[in-house]
Amino acid sequence: MNKLLFKEIDNTGLVLWRVVFGFLIAVEGFGAIATGWVRRTMVEPQFTFNFIGFEFLQPLPGNGMYYYFALMGCFGVLVMLGYKYRFSMFCYALMWTCVYLMQKTSYNNHYYLMMLLCWLMVLLPAHRWFSLDAKYNDHLKSISVPRWTYLVVILQVGIVYTYASVAKWYPDWVDGTVAALFMAGKADYWLIGDFLQQKWVHFSIAYVGVFFDLLIVPLLLWKRTRFIFFCISIFFHLFNSIVFQIGIFPYMSMAFAFFFFSSEILQKRFLPKKKLYDGEEVKVPAYRNLLIGGFTVFFIIQIALPLRHWTITDDVLWTEEGHRLSWRMMLRSKSGILRMYVVDKATGERNSYNYGELLSKKQKRSVKTKPDIIWQLVQRVKEIEAAKGKDVEIYLTSRVRVNGGEFHPFIDPEVDMAQAEWHIFGHENWILPSPADYHAKPEKE
Repeated sequence: MNKLLFKEIDNTGLVLWRVVFGFLIAVEGFGAIATGWVRRTMVEPQFTFNFIGFEFLQPLPGNGMYYYFALMGCFGVLVMLGYKYRFSMFCYALMWTCVYLMQKTSYNNHYYLMMLLCWLMVLLPAHRWFSLDAKYNDHLKSISVPRWTYLVVILQVGIVYTYASVAKWYPDWVDGTVAALFMAGKADYWLIGDFLQQKWVHFSIAYVGVFFDLLIVPLLLWKRTRFIFFCISIFFHLFNSIVFQIGIFPYMSMAFAFFFFSSEILQKRFLPKKKLYDGEEVKVPAYRNLLIGGFTVFFIIQIALPLRHWTITDDVLWTEEGHRLSWRMMLRSKSGILRMYVVDKATGERNSYNYGELLSKKQKRSVKTKPDIIWQLVQRVKEIEAAKGKDVEIYLTSRVRVNGGEFHPFIDPEVDMAQAEWHIFGHENWILPSPADYHAKPEKE
């Protein structure tokens, strides 16, 4: 175990990863401002749908979030340059975690992965070469790192890709339905719009997605297949970047290759003046047991979280319970209809409530299909009515369809949602059971 984890290896790949990762997270910080993401997600909405239990995390008022993201971008640049590396990486990790937890309307799996990688990077000595820290501190400079610094990143990436593949093993994915629905929204793309509507393209997307995610890490680990599958991964991720426009995630995924290619190849291509480490030292640190214990707990959680939906009643595609933090990427298309009725307990008067006035355009789409966001909206309306001196009951009529199927009732209309509770790891009985045929598609006339 000591030789596996604590043998010193050359750090070229980790150093290059720090440079690229720092650049990408800087782009994420500044780009969120430039593209209007901060404005649409943090500034314009009256409130954000935070992760339940983190209500104390709220966007800064006024232009505060613009300065917040600009500061994150600056920390990203410092990480890239390797200046005050651990402090800069810690600050970015903390700030990004707050952003992630204070809103989930714009939920993306790569936001979660970024959060995990940022905290891992705080622990990794990625600044001991090709950095300003190493330049100004000779005692810090080193051409080697313990092997565990590579293994933890490779294992984390392997978990992500494996679960992303397994989650796709269900009928609407393997028959091309989901790919067809996604591509229908790309029909107006210049040059490739019509091409993306071909049925064979939909099947190719479906099966390449399954097998690429399942095999890419093992095949990058194997020297004989490494280069060819790296080339395939470039095409795969560039396709995703162009078609799905998912920010920095495809480029971050391509940069994972630094952990797989040999230092000789990387040094020849990127750092020709760097001396390669060729020693055989095994340096067991005094904190060995703490390190092994901490990462064991961390990876048990990472393996268990994506499986939790199997312990919750009904289908995760229907209930959404256990969907987040589970690497269920680009899996389904959902739409819904939601109406809210407020009953004044004092008078018995029942009125339709225009909740849309409280929400941004994107929030309106999310709230119709995600039960935790529905519950949070109800609690917000309850607070608004309480501020007016009213004690109210709140009822919903809700219908949802999955992957272009028929609309089906979703929330129990007889339940007073103002009194309903939310259980983070359990099933909510006010979510109606999934119909046996909810995957069925409407018959064409």
